[in-house]
Amino acid sequence: MHSSGRHFLQIPGPTNVPDRVLRAIDRPTIDHRGPEFQRLGHEVLEGLKAVFQTTQPVIVFPASGTGAWEAALVNTLSAGDKVLMYETGHFASLWKGMAERMGVVPEFLAVGDDAWRRGADPDAIEARLARDTRHEIKAVCVVHNETSTGVTSRIPEIRRALDRAGHPALLLVDTISSLGSIDYRHDEWGVDVTVGGSQKGLMLPPGLSFNAVSAKGLAATKQSTLPKSFWSWQEMLGPNANGFFPYTPSTNLLFGLREALAMLQEEGLDHVFARHRRHAEATRRAVRAWGLEIQCVDEAEHSAALTAIRMPEGFDEAAYRKVVLQHFDMSLGSGLGKLAGRVFRIGHLGDFNDLMLMGTLAGCEMGLGLAGVPHRKGGVSAAMDYLSETAAPQ
Repeated sequence: MHSSGRHFLQIPGPTNVPDRVLRAIDRPTIDHRGPEFQRLGHEVLEGLKAVFQTTQPVIVFPASGTGAWEAALVNTLSAGDKVLMYETGHFASLWKGMAERMGVVPEFLAVGDDAWRRGADPDAIEARLARDTRHEIKAVCVVHNETSTGVTSRIPEIRRALDRAGHPALLLVDTISSLGSIDYRHDEWGVDVTVGGSQKGLMLPPGLSFNAVSAKGLAATKQSTLPKSFWSWQEMLGPNANGFFPYTPSTNLLFGLREALAMLQEEGLDHVFARHRRHAEATRRAVRAWGLEIQCVDEAEHSAALTAIRMPEGFDEAAYRKVVLQHFDMSLGSGLGKLAGRVFRIGHLGDFNDLMLMGTLAGCEMGLGLAGVPHRKGGVSAAMDYLSETAAPQ
C-alpha cells in the first residue's frame, strides 16, 4: 500500500540525506586518476580535518564504520597485545568481539550493574592503568557516543586519566554516531586514533569510514604486526598527499562528502552542536512528560544525537515500533543486544530541524496511545514549549 508523504527515518543512523547532498552524488562518475578527482581528493581530505578538529591526517576508506574499527586496530597493534576496552553498550561489545577475532587480548571494563546506562568511568580507567606497572596494555578503546544507549562518554576526562596514571597506552575513540553532531576535538583531547563514519552526523549514505590519526598513532603502525593491506594507513598516505587513493575510491560519495562538509561549514560547527543539544533537550522533556524513563541515568552524559527510552515493564519495543511504522510510516531505532525488546531510540541528528522533531515526537506520542503503552499525554506540548522559548531566526 502506498504511503503519501516522505518516510520519517528517525533511527540514529543512517540519517536523512539532505537534497543538496543527494544532488551532489547524482552526477556522472569521473576518472579517479584525473585532475578533477585530484582537486576533489584534496578538498575532502583537508575539509575533514575541521570536523575532527585536527591538523593531523584523516584517512578515508570505502567502508562502513566497522571497517574504520578494524583499521584502527590493525595499524596500531600486534597479535597478543592487551587492550583495555570499556563496556558501555552494544557497539563497544562489537568492537571488543572484533579485537578478539583479530588475536588482540581485550580486557572489558565495566563498573556496576548499570554499565549500559552510563559512560566510561575515567576513575576506573585510571585505577586499572595505574596497576599496569609493566605497561602491558597497549591501547584504551572507548566509544564516544554509544548508539545503543544514548550515552556520551567524557573523552577529555579519560585523556586526563591516562595522563595521571602516567601510562603510554594509545587512546582509540569511536565517534561513529557523534562526529558532526557532538563537540569532538581529536587534537585538543589527545586522541591517537578517532574512528568515524559517513552515515550519521555527516549526512551521507553509508559507505565511507574515517581514521583521524595522531603522530603517536602513526608511529605505532611501524611496530604493529597485525596483517593489513586494504586497511593500511601507509598505503593510503602516499597517494593521499597528492589527492589520490591507492585503489578505487567511492567517487560519488566523495562528491556528497564535499557538499556535506560545505553545509557544516556554512552553519558553523558551534551552531551545529548547539542545534543538536537543543533538539536532544526537547526530546528528553517530551519523554519525561510521557512519564517514561530515559536509558542514560547521568545528566552529564546525555547524548545530543539520540535518546534511548525504556519501555514500561511488560511492553515490547518491537511491537510499539511496528505500530508507529504501520500508522505513521516512521522508523524508530530498535533495542540492541542486552536492550532488545526493552528500549526504543529516537534519532535527532544530522539534517534535522524543529518541525521534523515535532513530527517525530507527535508520531511517538500517538503511537504510545495506539499501542496501549502506559504514558501521560503532553510530551509533544512540553517539547514544543521548549523549542518555542529557545527559537532563533533561521
